[in-house]
Amino acid sequence: MNKFLIGFLCSLCFFVLGALVIFAAPIRGVINTWRFGIQKADDATSYQTLKRVEDTCRAMIASYNADKLVYEQYRSDAGTEKRSWGEQAKMRANKTASSYNNYILQNNFVWRGGIPNDIKYELRYLE
Repeated sequence: MNKFLIGFLCSLCFFVLGALVIFAAPIRGVINTWRFGIQKADDATSYQTLKRVEDTCRAMIASYNADKLVYEQYRSDAGTEKRSWGEQAKMRANKTASSYNNYILQNNFVWRGGIPNDIKYELRYLE
């Protein structure tokens, strides 16, 4: 009985090894297809994230530049109302600069090859 059990276990091991050899290629194909799907989803997500971050940066830069121009236009005006407009524009520009600088620090991982030329690494505060 003992020899029969050993023979049966050896036969079972050979059968399992043979099945693994025969079915290894199809299993590998299924695994590769699954990995390709994951890589494709990661690439699409990465592109969408990159596009969102770059669009947000460009919008913040445009807002900052507009407020900076208003500040420079009205900062030395003789009228108190227009000087007030300049000061409000300065506060908005500095708030945008602060938000932008934090946003860049939080999202700089999306630029593996470096930041694009039209996106600044930092916006300076207006004095």
